Amino acid sequence: MSGDALAITGFVALFIMIALRVPIGVAMGLVGVGGFAAVRGIDPALNLLATSPIRVIADFNLSLVPFFILMGVFATNSGMSRELFRVGNAWLGQFRGGLALSTIAACAGFAAICGSSVATAATMTKIAMPEMKRFGYREDTASGVVAAGGTLGILIPPSVVLVVYAYITETDVGALFIAGIIPGLLAVLMYMATILIAHRRGLPDGTPFDLREALSSLSGVWAVIVLFVAIIGVIYAGIATPTEAAAIGAFLTMVIGVVRRRMGLREITESLVEALRTSVTVYTVLIGAMLFGYFLAITRAPQKLTQWLVGMDMSAHGTLALILLFFVLAGCILDSMAMIILLVPIVFPVITQLGFDPIWFGIIIVMTAELGLITPPVGINVFVINSIAREVKLTTIFRGVLPFIVSDILRLILLVAFPAITLFLPGTMN
Repeated sequence: MSGDALAITGFVALFIMIALRVPIGVAMGLVGVGGFAAVRGIDPALNLLATSPIRVIADFNLSLVPFFILMGVFATNSGMSRELFRVGNAWLGQFRGGLALSTIAACAGFAAICGSSVATAATMTKIAMPEMKRFGYREDTASGVVAAGGTLGILIPPSVVLVVYAYITETDVGALFIAGIIPGLLAVLMYMATILIAHRRGLPDGTPFDLREALSSLSGVWAVIVLFVAIIGVIYAGIATPTEAAAIGAFLTMVIGVVRRRMGLREITESLVEALRTSVTVYTVLIGAMLFGYFLAITRAPQKLTQWLVGMDMSAHGTLALILLFFVLAGCILDSMAMIILLVPIVFPVITQLGFDPIWFGIIIVMTAELGLITPPVGINVFVINSIAREVKLTTIFRGVLPFIVSDILRLILLVAFPAITLFLPGTMN
């Protein structure tokens, strides 16, 4: 069997296993080892299976993943998300649709200490959804706001998905974190504008502004500010590496929870177990991706795809548009982490050969993954909300996120047209 036929067969087998609900890390590992064995023999394939997991687990560049995951778990279990929502409501609640605007602001704040879109969406479903329903928000408006706000978790730094992208492409993760700040803030502003424009019919009036309450609410967010400065500040200033900053962030989050009497030994232990389970899931996918990557390497599929795309009579931006369209379609059936791990190694050689900046492309591709989190038929954030708020139908949530999908597409076009928006802050780093 030729290399091309073998690669196609491998992808078909992979998607069949995914459709049969085989975990994607396991599916990629099985196809990778099986395909490698078909070309090189069973003994080299088994040797690859024995060494790859150790290589991934022992990689120092990936050690910040469990730290960021642990920090997010500590932040959730210590109640920081509720304080962020309270602050947002105290300052934005006076406007029409103030609770919806507050939810987006709280999602952005929580994303700055969490790094996971699913965790952000799940947390805000429990906190913001009941409040919006109590004040008369329509179900599609409330659920759409939470689903869209949750996507900020993988864009606003620190982001686990950006860490994985940096590992795959050997890009500076610190520069990626800094590059995500302005696009993240732009996303917040555009989501708020979307609420006021597209959902204006379902927005109740705001509540009277109370300056004393607003100022009092700020006392609850000092922890989030400290954590964000401790992580992003030291990375931007070059004081610490991203891995060191992640360790500092996880430790500080635990200390803050203990000092504020929000966490004891039991809560710390439960947080460690939860973070361990999540980390194992991420590492399983990464190991599977490495095995699948070796299989693709021996079939030369990425190199042939690069030659084909570059050889097409299209401009660089035309080829980029084709790649992004492919990622949007893939996002309809794959979760964001799986999409980044599976597809970026294939298209990244094309991107570098066309002369696009790897840091800029990392932000663009993560924004494309954001689309997949709320796009039918999968839309992981939508299913997360439905699993918690079971009374809200999936069709209702998808109807609520449609305006935010349009907002995401417009933001994607804007950042593709003006790369300087993304690259300005990384260019000022020491």
